[in-house]
Amino acid sequence: MTEIFDAIVVGGGPSGATAANDLALAGRRVLLLDRAGRIKPCGGAVPPRLLKDFDVPLEQLCARATSARMVAPSNKAVDMPVGDGFVGLVDREVFDEFLRARATSNGATRIDGTFEALERDAEGTAVIAYRPKGAPRGSEPIRVRGKVVIGCDGGNSAVARAALPANEKVPFVSAYHEVIESPPEGFRGFEGGRCDIYYQGHLSPDFYAWIFPHGDKTSVGVGSAVKGFAMRDAVARLREQTGLDAFKTIRVEGAPIPLKPRKRWDNGKDVVVAGDAAGVVAPASGEGIYYAMTAGRLAAEAAGTFLTTGDPAALKLARKRFMKLHGQVFMVLGMMQWFWYRSDNMRERFVKLCQDPDIQQLTWEAYMNKELVRKRPMAHVRIFLKDTGQLLGAVFSGRKREGAASGSM
Repeated sequence: MTEIFDAIVVGGGPSGATAANDLALAGRRVLLLDRAGRIKPCGGAVPPRLLKDFDVPLEQLCARATSARMVAPSNKAVDMPVGDGFVGLVDREVFDEFLRARATSNGATRIDGTFEALERDAEGTAVIAYRPKGAPRGSEPIRVRGKVVIGCDGGNSAVARAALPANEKVPFVSAYHEVIESPPEGFRGFEGGRCDIYYQGHLSPDFYAWIFPHGDKTSVGVGSAVKGFAMRDAVARLREQTGLDAFKTIRVEGAPIPLKPRKRWDNGKDVVVAGDAAGVVAPASGEGIYYAMTAGRLAAEAAGTFLTTGDPAALKLARKRFMKLHGQVFMVLGMMQWFWYRSDNMRERFVKLCQDPDIQQLTWEAYMNKELVRKRPMAHVRIFLKDTGQLLGAVFSGRKREGAASGSM
């Protein structure tokens, strides 16, 4: 008879490590199965609220950004100072391992290995087949049983493919970044306390490129959903235009990043997904760490309720609670991405909007607090009017161009 755990968590990124840690603290017998050595391409930005909500020590931050610079297609740059707060920056190689080690120290059993299949024993209990780290492909997998399985194995989740409806297509962008040695302070305008975001079609036709400092390292990356877009070439162009091609590349990483929560997170029986596997990366911004950890915690809570009551309906609570907390923000950000990122003309207008003090303040308040800000209603009214003016300006300028073109035929 194969060994049985209360919960098997597949994937040891921020979401999976959080789920495993919370369940272990609750006294559950937990297996954390992680494909060791995989690091997700990520700018590494985390809000201060994450440190508080998930008891993460300040020492895990490799840098603190106090401003962001938005760069338009025309190379016009708009600085957005954070104000009294900051954007924390983590190195995923270090941060993810901290979370995994913490889960282990609190009682989770950790195994480095690769998920291969979701099976069932004679009683219908979930069986996870995995290949241990170092074992050759094709070798006989090891099997363990779990009363509940939590899939936190990324945007291309094998657990989701095995357990959830196959007809749901989750939109995603492909992300690629190069971690390089940080240039000296002031090198061609480089600032270790500033995140630079490039809204330029030649770097990404539908998303953005970034330069995020991580202390002695810097992440230079790009995302795009356009099939066949050469992201390595785009990063090379960004490094060349900023002078960062002169600095040593430490490592490179790529992965799909989902941009819409799945409609279904559970199989109605004993499997629930979280993190990128559930699609909880914010549209427009691409922010994922805080949302992944939140989803991991909610999945752990739902799994704990299921283990106590035996009612599979409890697993639906993970998505229901997440969407109640963040669904409106995801909807607004999705609309922003669809509208502002579709052409260089619109990206230019978007960066221009970022000059507005009301937009800057509400952006940072919403980012750091992770909720829509309601305490300054008149600011929202002003922002709505400004957004509407920009939208109408784009529509009418487009019609004028079309009229001019037809008049010249």
